[in-house]
Amino acid sequence: MNTITTAQAAQFLMDRDNFLILTHVRPDGDTTGCAAGLCLALRQAGKAAWVLENPGVTPLFAGYLEGLTTGEEPENATVVSVDIAARSLFYDGAQKYLDRVDLAIDHHPSQEFFAKATCLDSTKAACGQIICDIVKRFTQITPEVGRALYVALSTDCGCFQYSNTDAEAHRTAAELMESGFDPYPVNRRHFRTKTFKRLKLESLLVQGLELRDGGTTALVFLTRKLIDEVGADERDMDDISAFVGQIEGVKNGVTLKETGDGHVKISLRTDPGDLNASAVCALLGGGGHAAAAGGMVEGTMETVRQRVIDAIEQVRQE
Repeated sequence: MNTITTAQAAQFLMDRDNFLILTHVRPDGDTTGCAAGLCLALRQAGKAAWVLENPGVTPLFAGYLEGLTTGEEPENATVVSVDIAARSLFYDGAQKYLDRVDLAIDHHPSQEFFAKATCLDSTKAACGQIICDIVKRFTQITPEVGRALYVALSTDCGCFQYSNTDAEAHRTAAELMESGFDPYPVNRRHFRTKTFKRLKLESLLVQGLELRDGGTTALVFLTRKLIDEVGADERDMDDISAFVGQIEGVKNGVTLKETGDGHVKISLRTDPGDLNASAVCALLGGGGHAAAAGGMVEGTMETVRQRVIDAIEQVRQE
């Protein structure tokens, strides 16, 4: 296990060229913003850099990667992963790079150390903060880089409402905003705008919601039937796991989503003082943070529901 500091990571990047940046399966704002910000910064520093095309990127985030992606591997590529903690998070197109990652940059305590070198800081609210620290060491935070990294940070903090938000997260956000981009369109796009299909989904989820533990734990079920009924796509379901925690009295929200291939995706958002989400998901083959974690489990909705309930009970008893 070769762990390095952000200063060493910056030097590592400056000593190399022809970068191929990997994002994780079902890419969110953090992995996408990190990839875009790092790619732009490396190009500013005179390096050749590309983000590997990820078919899972939704229209909500695709614009940040415009002009930055490639489906080809650069010659003598230096492979860098961002916000990827586990081998299971490599999507099909990135599988061939599993044993070829030169540098992993991450903030998950469940990091599996699959890379030749790893820059890890699990105290950071978002991987975007680590990328920001690295980038500052070799180039300027321009408005374009600042916007991308702000997307990474703000989406992983739920517009600075999640429990992972601390004073340092706010300081990093302020520093990124000082680069000169306008944060209003970003905040409106990601935190104040919902599609009509998303609103319909939320309505139907409330109708089928299951409350446990005296109303402090809530489970919602995104079945394929419900998704098809609404006609929803991935953009309509982006970060829908955060919706459950908005219900008064709910400390721990569990979202179960059928994937259509015999698996159920699990997303947990918890009050870490009440329930460790990462510990629960670890029992199910997943991982993440104490307050937000996830995984993919084979089985029917009902069997996975029971496995999640059993895992929650086991963690509570430990």
